[in-house]
Amino acid sequence: MFTNPEQFANATKALFEFQLETFNTLTARAVQGVEQVVALNMATAKSNMADSLATGKEISQAADPKAAMSLAAAKVQPGVAGATAYNQQLGAIIADIREEFTRAADAHMAEAKTNLSALIYDVTKNVRPGSENAVQIVKAAIDNAFTGYEQVTKATKQAVQSVEEQIAKANALVEQKAAEAAKAAGAAASASNG
Repeated sequence: MFTNPEQFANATKALFEFQLETFNTLTARAVQGVEQVVALNMATAKSNMADSLATGKEISQAADPKAAMSLAAAKVQPGVAGATAYNQQLGAIIADIREEFTRAADAHMAEAKTNLSALIYDVTKNVRPGSENAVQIVKAAIDNAFTGYEQVTKATKQAVQSVEEQIAKANALVEQKAAEAAKAAGAAASASNG
């Protein structure tokens, strides 16, 4: 495929430019993901602050302790729903980022393999007698580099999957504890009414 050093240089340059473009795209997406998480955190903090102030005001204006307990118990479930919604939105942001990184990594890997295979073929087809061992060493090094890259990609995918699983577990735990708290608050309100 490459019949002269200029073609080799152009192929190498194209591969480097593709790597740079992929890196820039992924960096931009990572920054966008961080911005989304920060915006989600800010919106959640504002909402929680407003809800807490409103609840505090309502409880302080309650006619008696029973009414205050009932009000507090009634506010537990909306808080749980908010935590659940937050976890779902955070999970969606992480899943989008993971999908885009995976797609970009797979495309980059395919392009790199194609270019390097063509390069290796061109270099090895005109090997001088006695240079076969050197060519085999270069081929083995490139194969090892690709194997290492694939292992890193696989480990990254597993790490992201683990984070998503932890978010799901945290979400389930929040829902469980909130249900228990709502039940306890309801029982306390019933006991204070009785």
